[in-house]
Amino acid sequence: MAKVKVYSTPTCPWCIKAKDWFTENKIKFENFDVSEDEKARNEMVEKSGQMGVPVIIIDDTVIVGFDIDQIKEKLGM
Repeated sequence: MAKVKVYSTPTCPWCIKAKDWFTENKIKFENFDVSEDEKARNEMVEKSGQMGVPVIIIDDTVIVGFDIDQIKEKLGM
């Protein structure tokens, strides 16, 4: 199973949609609230090169935004 990380903020509507989608599809993910977690925020910027959320990392692939087609492709759906 792929390792999924979601870097998000509680007020970001696309972050909420992404996390809901993973939950509805029974895909385990680790969530990092970058509005509170400075270490996670720095990691997100280092990996994605930007501050926009959500940033979704599936295995080693960085996906900026809730790009459902790219997410499904990486998850083999």
